Amino acid sequence: MTRIIFILKELGRSLYRHPGTVVTSLLSTTLLILLFNLFWVVVGTSERFYENLLSEMTMDVFLNEELPDSSLSDLSEEIKNAEGVLSVLYISKEDARRELMHQLGTDLLVGYDSLNPLPRSYSLTFETKYMNLADIAEIAGKLQTLPGVMEVSYSRGWLEKVENTKSIILEIGLVLGVIIFLSALISTANNIRLMTRTRVVGFQQMLLLGAGRMFISLPFFIEGFLIGGLSAVLSWLAVFYGYDRVTFTRFEVVIPALNEIYLFCLATALLGGISGYLGVRKLLK
Repeated sequence: MTRIIFILKELGRSLYRHPGTVVTSLLSTTLLILLFNLFWVVVGTSERFYENLLSEMTMDVFLNEELPDSSLSDLSEEIKNAEGVLSVLYISKEDARRELMHQLGTDLLVGYDSLNPLPRSYSLTFETKYMNLADIAEIAGKLQTLPGVMEVSYSRGWLEKVENTKSIILEIGLVLGVIIFLSALISTANNIRLMTRTRVVGFQQMLLLGAGRMFISLPFFIEGFLIGGLSAVLSWLAVFYGYDRVTFTRFEVVIPALNEIYLFCLATALLGGISGYLGVRKLLK
């Protein structure tokens, strides 16, 4: 019980004697974590945006003119059974003509009713896990070998740009996360080191009397833990405040799940505790 009282007194004494340093550490850490939170939201939002775009992507399988209509049912089954294919829609020559007329606003094939040059085709959609360049290219290669298939067309260039953009965002997120991690660690450790520098003599006396280094540093571990955890909570409150007041019409802002936020706050608090221990460790040597 005496040890607990000592730890609480030391914690209170540190916070009472250096309120400016504590507030500065709290605000600086909150801003760093807020930056990371905002980027986390941007990554989740962009992922959802890309998923919605990919869900609208289709692949067109154009058929040879020589392929008889009697073979369409067998070919349709082969395409449906291809790995990753979610749905198959047959587009006849007349369907293709109506679609072209809808896109252009005029019928370019007037007078060519019996000589419609537009090919028959299938329009395919895919399961979500196959919506990537490697899998789509593999599926297209297999479909191209089917008898009666003239050409397979899909937005390969657009898909490459999407994947490159996602890769760049993830790489930036990784670098940003490492920078914020190190900045928060160093900032909190330095602030706690400044607060404890005036008490070096007292620490040395306690060591001579038999107090353990871990026991002496525990109040500062708790202080760092509280600063880190409170900074994470404040940063997420700021995010939710902005989320309730800002709306976007073209895309949905994606906030991480609450259990992920809880774990993040706990991890940030532990990081703060480690920073607190590192801040006082050198003074106890």
